[in-house]
Amino acid sequence: MTLRLAAACLFFALPAHAEVPRVVTDIAPVHSLVSMVMEGVGAPELLLPPGTSAHHFALKPSQARALAEAELMVWIGPALTPALGESMANLAPQAAQLVLAEAPGTLTLPYRDLDEIGQSEQADGHDDHADHDDHEAHDDHEKHEEHEDHAEADPHEGHDHAHGGTDPHLWLTPVNARLWLTTISQALASQDPDNALTYQQNAAAAQARVDAAEAEARQSLRALENARFAVFHDAFQYYEQAFGLTVIGAISDSEAAAAGPAQLDALRDHLAEQRPACILTEPGANLKLVQAVAPDLPMVELDPMGSTLPLGSGLYPALLQDIAARLGGCAP
Repeated sequence: MTLRLAAACLFFALPAHAEVPRVVTDIAPVHSLVSMVMEGVGAPELLLPPGTSAHHFALKPSQARALAEAELMVWIGPALTPALGESMANLAPQAAQLVLAEAPGTLTLPYRDLDEIGQSEQADGHDDHADHDDHEAHDDHEKHEEHEDHAEADPHEGHDHAHGGTDPHLWLTPVNARLWLTTISQALASQDPDNALTYQQNAAAAQARVDAAEAEARQSLRALENARFAVFHDAFQYYEQAFGLTVIGAISDSEAAAAGPAQLDALRDHLAEQRPACILTEPGANLKLVQAVAPDLPMVELDPMGSTLPLGSGLYPALLQDIAARLGGCAP
């Protein structure tokens, strides 16, 4: 039976390993966090290489083999990679699992329907952003029609939504990263008691690195305190909340499913009227669709996975800083 180590405080009688346990992670930011905790002891394996869509992927033979040999799997959870849970059940039933989305204390934000993004901005129709968090959500969903019709050119056409669920991009707030570092160290200590002290010390040092990266990112974003943004993919809600940013519209939702034609028309009109500082794209984004919706807005590419950053322990702190630095391209 698969052991789920979602709670940091739960310790089960797991056998001690003569060698460092074989740890597999799902995405590069999680791989970075685990690498920091394992520094000097071992290194985790990364299942999804840079450039792989977490929402839509199929395991290659080498990935299936790595999963089958895992002793501990550390992953965000099925909300981000729905296919991975079934693969683990089939290929690695013996592996312990640390599901980060289920770790007690994890900050979770609800999935945002495309019509909900920036509703407070639409409700009052003014440009004062100092109190935008206090506005009541706008209840007018007249433009929700044809939501099941996906944009023709979008690569995720036909993706199934999990309305009412959790936005799965949980790693994009340093609040969760700091919490998870402790959770990861305790899960590793349960597997490898001989190195428990090292994991604990590494986690504390890693939390300090995250603190420093957060402070630097916050300093970089000061010039954008009152700026508004549009996004291609609603992947940055956690970063928005952590750093006080304002997004007023998105072309595709947090699960990468695009708006329908009626929503895209409404979004085009909204962005023309509200004039955000820029529209944030991602590697692989449909730029023709972006230009059709926001023809005269500057585009700045962000990557929530940090695919252009070196893999390893430094990736997560660098990701917080990289997003902030790229957002600087939107500054007036």
